[in-house]
Amino acid sequence: MQLTNNKILITGGGSGIGLGLTERFLQNNNTVIICGRRADVLQAAADQFPSVITKVCDLSSEADRMELFHWIAEQHSDVNVLVNNAGIQNWMQIDDPAFYEKATAEITTNILAPIHLASLFINLPALTTIINVTSGLSFVPLAKVPVYSATKAFFHSFTLSLRHMLKAKNIEVIEMIPPALNTDLGGKGLHDGQPPVSAFVEAVFQQMEAGKTELTFGFSEMMATANPEILRDTFSRMNP
Repeated sequence: MQLTNNKILITGGGSGIGLGLTERFLQNNNTVIICGRRADVLQAAADQFPSVITKVCDLSSEADRMELFHWIAEQHSDVNVLVNNAGIQNWMQIDDPAFYEKATAEITTNILAPIHLASLFINLPALTTIINVTSGLSFVPLAKVPVYSATKAFFHSFTLSLRHMLKAKNIEVIEMIPPALNTDLGGKGLHDGQPPVSAFVEAVFQQMEAGKTELTFGFSEMMATANPEILRDTFSRMNP
C-alpha cells in the first residue's frame, strides 16, 4: 500500500486504534475521513486534528451504512482506502439474560457492517485498498468475550477470501491483526496494562511500508504463526 497522498475512510476512527491510525495517516500527508455513532467523540477527534473530516454514522444500521456510502460517492468519490476498524466487545457469559441481545449487536457491528461496506465500496472507481482490522483472538478465543472472538475469527476468514476475490479488480486487501491494546474496548480499565496503541500503529506502518498484507504485533504475531498444539496450550492458559 502507498502510505501517502491517499483519501482514507476509517470506521470507528474517533477513538482507540481508529484514532491512532487517523493520527498516523495524517502525519503521512493523507486526507482522513472518520465515522462513528457518537458525535462528541468525533468532535473531540476533529478538535485534536483539525484537518480530519467527520461523519456521524451508526454502522449497526443498514440504512446508515447505505447513507454513508452514498455520501462518500457524492462528496468524496476520490476515497481510495477503506479501513474497516469499528467493532464492539462484550464480556459476558452464556447465562447473561442479555446474552443474545449483546451477541446480536456484536455480530451486526463486527461482521455484517464491514461485509456490507466492502460490497458497497468496491464500486468506488478510486478504491485501491481495503484494510480489515481483526484480532489476535481470531486464532485463539478468550471465553470471556466468546462472541467477539468468534466474530473476529469469521472476519479473518472472510478477509482471506476477500483478498482472493479482489485480485482481479486490483484492490489490495490488508489484514491488520492487533493484540489486546490499551484502549476502552469492552469497557474502561479492562486493558490498562496492555501495550499502547502508538506502538502497534508504528509497527504496522513499518510492515505496510515493507509491502506486507498481514500485519501483526506481539501476541497476534505469535498466534498467527502458531501450530495447533501451541494454540491449544494458549487457549488453556487464557481460559483456566
